[in-house]
Amino acid sequence: MTVVSPELLRRFDVPGPRYTSYPTADRFVEAFRDRDYVLALTQRRLCGATALPLSIYVHIPFCESLCYYCACNKIITKHHERAELYLDYLGKEIDLHVAQLGAGQQVSQLHLGGGTPTFLSDEGLRRLMVMLQRNFALAAGGEYSIEVDPRTVDAGRLALLAELGFNRLSFGVQDFDPKVQKAVHRIQPAEQVFALVETARTLGFESVNVDLIYGLPRQTPESFDQTLALVEQLRPDRIALYAYAHLPDRFKPQRRIHAEELPGAEAKLSMLSRSLDALMAAGYVYVGMDHFALPTDALAVAKRQGRLHRNFQGYSTQPDCDLIGLGVSGIGRIGATYSQNAKTLEEYYDFLDRGRLPVVRGLALSRDDLVRRAVIMALMCQGELLFEPMEQAWLIDFRQYFAQELEQLEGLAAHGLVALGSEGIRVTSMGWFFVRGIAMVFDRYLQADRNRARFSRII
Repeated sequence: MTVVSPELLRRFDVPGPRYTSYPTADRFVEAFRDRDYVLALTQRRLCGATALPLSIYVHIPFCESLCYYCACNKIITKHHERAELYLDYLGKEIDLHVAQLGAGQQVSQLHLGGGTPTFLSDEGLRRLMVMLQRNFALAAGGEYSIEVDPRTVDAGRLALLAELGFNRLSFGVQDFDPKVQKAVHRIQPAEQVFALVETARTLGFESVNVDLIYGLPRQTPESFDQTLALVEQLRPDRIALYAYAHLPDRFKPQRRIHAEELPGAEAKLSMLSRSLDALMAAGYVYVGMDHFALPTDALAVAKRQGRLHRNFQGYSTQPDCDLIGLGVSGIGRIGATYSQNAKTLEEYYDFLDRGRLPVVRGLALSRDDLVRRAVIMALMCQGELLFEPMEQAWLIDFRQYFAQELEQLEGLAAHGLVALGSEGIRVTSMGWFFVRGIAMVFDRYLQADRNRARFSRII
């Protein structure tokens, strides 16, 4: 039995934001600069919020080779010494934060992303973690994760990551088919990934994630079935299943992909439908937003218990908190503000050489932004929104404030994606597959600007 019918997918699998924030990052403005970010940090310190834990994201932009599908901010180089200079500047950025917040701020989440964080040498990884642990207090029981390119690690490196305190790994796999790997310039034998995952389990990592992408060149529904079968054998704790969005005008590496080798719309639809069926049949829980987890994984448990949260790294079991984004292009959230660092090394280094935090854009949220963020995150994380608590928290008449949005939801309700009642809104089991589309109804910016070509599809 198909989990989601092709008809529903055709109707509702449309481009839309991932809502790792609201408003989304494409709404950030250059009028928000480092001075505004410093003010937000100052307000956090003065209002006593420093007692609350932080989340930290560190962006490592370097990769040894180019993956043609990649839309991340990265620098392709084989000169590993460049990472040493980068660590110097990360140290400067950390020092500027400590000057504003004080040393010893508690951290409950740490995520290293890229690029390729494992581009750093063993010494570089040690150096980075020493810097972080010297200036922040990593809480017991926190989530400490790192993105891993299987081609850049072995059993010894995984042991080092465990020693340094990481308890979660995310392996970039994308597809096990050698033909697809060749087409996207990312060759990594399945045997290599299986060996690394087995080592990770032996070392006691709490959760292992595998990233997959459907819609890549030379993929077919049948070939992707084989990848899914191998993933079922691998049995990672979590799986992230993303749709490839071919946007060569925006992302230069994608120009190396031959458009005629891309699967058509019907083939992509088949891959998605078959993937949902296969993963659910294999015992995975659909957490939402491309993410699956074994029933025993902390993410699946948090969903059952209504404790899911969401930030720039995606779903989390940790309570919502301020986020410091370190490194080139790093995105952060402090209080009612979002910020993003300079996107080039030159500009990032220049800011820090002048003793300034490298923030080049961001956003101070309005009251309406905050109300809508609360609504969107409740739907995305808990799958339910009760009117009365929202009205008490924000001093609004929900039905009046969101009259237009509730009218739009009636169309989704007619297709069984949401249940509308006198007390609130509930996302149905089928609606979870389209939760981004449900959230989009409450996105004031998106309703005003219907250009969604810059977004991936919602499933």
